Amino acid sequence: MNIKDYVREKAEKFFDGAKSSHDWEHTLRVCSLCERIGPAEKADMGVLIAAALLHDIGRAEQDASFGTICHAEKGAEMAWPIIQELSLSKNRKENIIHCIRSHRFRGNCTPETGEAKVLFDADKIDAIGAVGVARAFLFAGEVGARLHNPDIKIEDTKPYTKEDTGFREYKIKLCKIRERILTREGKKYAEKRHAFMEEFFERFIEEYDGKR
Repeated sequence: MNIKDYVREKAEKFFDGAKSSHDWEHTLRVCSLCERIGPAEKADMGVLIAAALLHDIGRAEQDASFGTICHAEKGAEMAWPIIQELSLSKNRKENIIHCIRSHRFRGNCTPETGEAKVLFDADKIDAIGAVGVARAFLFAGEVGARLHNPDIKIEDTKPYTKEDTGFREYKIKLCKIRERILTREGKKYAEKRHAFMEEFFERFIEEYDGKR
């Protein structure tokens, strides 16, 4: 069994019963983006794909804690036993762990390696565009949020509550992703997805207010 198949088999098990907004399908989409962006950025694809498959294995821990546990930090910890079994150099193993630890938008660890930057970008690109909009509302439904909170200032709303709407996610995070993309190739994807998302939420507010 090659490295990708081995890691995939191990990683998929962590997603049994996962919430749909961050399920195994999200991981597979991130892997696909890595496979497209990685070669253009001259990434070590063995390291990158292993990290992509494992990057969200700590997500269930974060969801269960209502956001108090960082899934990137927890995922890096959970990935070590899997990574140790791979026939890779110490530096490559450490790079995989760094990729996982540094992939989170709101995380405290900055992507330093080329592979970590590609994974960061791929994960963020899946959070914008048509898929990103769908995931934002999917997550809102998972935490019991309303469709929109027009009478509450965004800065006064709280995550993992009925105030955590798709529009809140757009204003707090998604609209800022394009400016955070780290790779040249990733920026190409982000520009187009951002444009679609921006137009969608403009139309969303107009329709919510009954103007269209």
